[in-house]
Amino acid sequence: MMPAASQDPSLRARAEELLIERSDFQIRLANNRGRRNTSSVLIQRMYSWRGYKSSDTQEDPAHHANRVTLQACRDESVFGTLTVNFDSETGLAADALYQTEIDEYRNGGAIVSEVTQLAIDPEHGSKEVLGALFHLAHMLCLLRGVTDVFIEVNPRHVGFYRRMLNFCQVGERKVCERVNAPAVLLHVEIAYMSEQIARYGGHHGRGKRSLYPYFFSRQEQEGLPRRILGQADNMRASVRL
Repeated sequence: MMPAASQDPSLRARAEELLIERSDFQIRLANNRGRRNTSSVLIQRMYSWRGYKSSDTQEDPAHHANRVTLQACRDESVFGTLTVNFDSETGLAADALYQTEIDEYRNGGAIVSEVTQLAIDPEHGSKEVLGALFHLAHMLCLLRGVTDVFIEVNPRHVGFYRRMLNFCQVGERKVCERVNAPAVLLHVEIAYMSEQIARYGGHHGRGKRSLYPYFFSRQEQEGLPRRILGQADNMRASVRL
């Protein structure tokens, strides 16, 4: 998946900081303040375009220590972003509306996380980009022992998440003050995602109408957990400085 190391030190350094590189896009961690600000700008632009309010807390250390942000880019031009929030003493953003529902899973022994702040410029988005972002989010959850993932979405997007990733609605419609828009809570088990990835990953849409065929194949996944862990460790170290 990753190209051979270049003899040019600057190009080699750039290749080493990427999680994946495709012919038309790359995925990397937003592992410094400048990149996180770039994701924030994209979120604000995409949310404003849809009439949502944007509220970002990425530089609050209490929040940032338990979140990882991914970026889809072409060189330095960022056109997609997604954040995985891991549960902690501060909870999840979705607890503001749905703590009762999420606590049912916690009390049953689940280790929970959430996908949040997903924004993709429609001019550059594709199923391949979405598949790469969600597969890397799935890997991040596996590495942290997560069993159950939640996402708050606008009710009009529920059908997409049901059809493409098999999320199920577990929370009724409410108004999310963070974005000043209606929301519902969706849920999927990591074990289910792992099963679908093993069956369909890398098939690029053949035989199943969902996003899972656009996840990575077994061969494409090789080395990714080690790369994610190395970059996440570096990112945590930079946050502590």
